[in-house]
Amino acid sequence: MSNSALIEKGQQRIAWAGRRMPVVRAIAESWRQTQPLANTRIGACLHVTTETANLVLALRTAGAEVALCGSNPLSTQDEVVEALNQLDGIHVFAKRGDVSGYYGSIAQVINRKPDLVMDDGADLIKVLHAEHPHDLPRIIAGTEETTTGVNRLRAMQEDQALRFPVIAVNQALTKHLFDNRYGTGQSTFDGILRATNVLVAGKTVVVVGYGWCGRGVARRAEGMGARVFVVEVDALRALEAVMDGYWVTDMRTAAREGDIFITVTGNTKAIGGEHFPLMKDGAMLCNSGHFNVEIDIDVLEEQGVKQSVGEYIDEYLLSNGRRIFVIAQGRLVNLVAAEGHPAEVMDMSFANQALVLAWLVDESPSLDAVVYPVPAVIDQKVARLKLEAMGIRLEQLSPEQIEYMNSWKAGTDA
Repeated sequence: MSNSALIEKGQQRIAWAGRRMPVVRAIAESWRQTQPLANTRIGACLHVTTETANLVLALRTAGAEVALCGSNPLSTQDEVVEALNQLDGIHVFAKRGDVSGYYGSIAQVINRKPDLVMDDGADLIKVLHAEHPHDLPRIIAGTEETTTGVNRLRAMQEDQALRFPVIAVNQALTKHLFDNRYGTGQSTFDGILRATNVLVAGKTVVVVGYGWCGRGVARRAEGMGARVFVVEVDALRALEAVMDGYWVTDMRTAAREGDIFITVTGNTKAIGGEHFPLMKDGAMLCNSGHFNVEIDIDVLEEQGVKQSVGEYIDEYLLSNGRRIFVIAQGRLVNLVAAEGHPAEVMDMSFANQALVLAWLVDESPSLDAVVYPVPAVIDQKVARLKLEAMGIRLEQLSPEQIEYMNSWKAGTDA
């Protein structure tokens, strides 16, 4: 495809996603005159998708200059890169499949000297602290999009290594209750089905991890007719999975049962060397957690002979004669083999990102170098804007009801 054709395709796809992101669009329009991010440089390490493009365009409308790189080397959409790079004030450093250039692209974003940073997985913030400490005094604050990144940043805070405040956008209710649950649930199976065209009905699906992403994946699997197993290390989450109707067990037991395995733990080696030999012939493995560490691919390559059998499918022939299929190299299956979360849920996630950045411009001087939640007023604003865009009306409390809720004097009528 020619460069001009790639640009046109990117523009069309960005516009299509933008039509389904009314909250981000409304925020951008409200900023057109006020310019809350004027003269601000933003450095971002996010999945370079059509939804991210609409966030970047909103920030540009608010007066910001934006430098963007990919937070996963296989999730970048090249047509989006080309379309954005045609616009003044936007600089994108990403190429699909460029694994070796991943950290080089992060360095190029840092070289644009950002005042604010947006991260998805905390790689940008980690590299800033580890390799560019001289740039840290310039950074006003940052945001983090995903669970894995928030965990890493809290570890930095615990080690007293974090040098600027970061808002955990992932912790916003309008983010993780919808993006993580509905977005991951749908897009994970979108990726699996595009890569394999497998029938889910009648299969045993093993969901490894029952956080909000795991909840969404399990629900979609159940809805498609699968028998669902859940593997979990946290007692409360495991109990919830049991009460939700799923079979909960340990990984060794589940390894013998599963047809399709989906990791969503945010942790390393959730499926490891002891589990592969136990699996059925033809078992399929994929990951919908952030990094490609949840399935121990290195050990699997030691145990089996690898061959590619599809665009996104690698077969491993084990010494016991069984075959294991890994989808999307163990990277994010929903972004490698599909297009990621639907625009409707990313609308809320990226609305939080946008509003938090504008809030940080004013509030960062009063913040310490720790991880903060999204201010409740922003969370509520995003929810209201989304409901308005959907044409849904909220009930209003009467003055009497407000008084009753704020009083301790009323009780049971006798």
